[in-house]
Amino acid sequence: MATLSLAASSAARRPALLPPRLLAARAMASSLFGHVEPAPKDPILGVTEAFLADPSPDKVNVGVGAYRDDNGQPVVLSCVREAERRILGNLNMEYLPMGGSIKMIEESLKLAYGEDSGFIKDKRIAAVQALSDTGACRLFADFQKRFLPDSQIYISTPTWSNHHNIWRDAQVPQKTFTYYHPESRGLDFSGLMNDIKNAPDGSFFLLHACAHNPTGVDPTEEQWREISHQFKVKKHFPFFDMAYQGFASGDPERDAKAIRIFLEDGHQIGCAQSYAKNMGLYGQRAGCLSILCEDEMQAVAVKSQLQQIARPMYSNPPVHGALVVSIILNDPELKGLWLKEVKGMADRIIGMRKALKENLEKLGSPLSWDHITNQIGMFCYSGMTPEQVDRLTNEYHIYMTRNGRISMAGVTTGNVAYLANAIHEVTKPN
Repeated sequence: MATLSLAASSAARRPALLPPRLLAARAMASSLFGHVEPAPKDPILGVTEAFLADPSPDKVNVGVGAYRDDNGQPVVLSCVREAERRILGNLNMEYLPMGGSIKMIEESLKLAYGEDSGFIKDKRIAAVQALSDTGACRLFADFQKRFLPDSQIYISTPTWSNHHNIWRDAQVPQKTFTYYHPESRGLDFSGLMNDIKNAPDGSFFLLHACAHNPTGVDPTEEQWREISHQFKVKKHFPFFDMAYQGFASGDPERDAKAIRIFLEDGHQIGCAQSYAKNMGLYGQRAGCLSILCEDEMQAVAVKSQLQQIARPMYSNPPVHGALVVSIILNDPELKGLWLKEVKGMADRIIGMRKALKENLEKLGSPLSWDHITNQIGMFCYSGMTPEQVDRLTNEYHIYMTRNGRISMAGVTTGNVAYLANAIHEVTKPN
């Protein structure tokens, strides 16, 4: 009996034999994705992961592209809280149309093209709600590939890293144009103009409307006029990425100046808008894509095609962020509060730029740090080398992307002196 029990126990422990057909199916399933390698870490999001894993009490994160208050905490604007209060229990959560919220689109176009824009009145703009700036760029890239398959896109050197991913995955060939001047930490205007002139007629260019990411370097108004003129000569198409309207200078009208110049000069344009930065709606993915067309009939056709591209991607855009945006921009009191709050965010970042520069100068740095205050928007392109950034991380627990881009939103009155001292230590001559 004991022998029988032992045998029975051993048999129970042995795995059941599978039929050959199931074994073959399992082997096929295990090898089907066996060739898939882990994706490389995102250079921006990877910074935050490393920061969170660091136990040091002195750690500082100036890599994240999201606004923080002077205590280093995320911010929800008061105008957003009030809009959400009005939504709560009063509005349904039904699907939006494929093109998104009509009210949100109407208000977005006023911000970009002007409150009294004749293009809006003449219904010449094809526009759809998009999944923030990334989604708007991707919709346009797919539209470009589908209807202008032989075209390519010119992208500035450097640019936001995701721009390259977006047009690559849409299978649009990319070329670069000169933008940043490393020695002056400013704009290489002559190089930029030469590349515009030398590009084939009718080329597509991706332009940052304001607060260029990652450099914080924008053309002056006069330079924008020269750029617009040369685009006209070459019949180029400008696609504006406007992720920071209002957030750059504190004035949405001023930040839309480049677009207005091109409109005055008679260009057809494309525009990607986002409410992530200027309303703090990072996780709501609220944005707008618009294309200025020759007439209303063309605008209707283009919008219908943008909707068709969106349909198999995500079908309908999310409703909550669209409700928040439309309520704020459609209510004069709430819009006034938003304008006050967005200026407050911009002013804090401008103030931190001044503080960082002053602290570096007080430390006796022999280097010029004028570019910190000459640049604008969320990011400062510091000019530090990857090796210097590595030292900041390893020796001082300061985290940023290895191209030396500092997110000024992460700089506070509590850490600016520590940050300046660390930068001084890794940049001073030996």
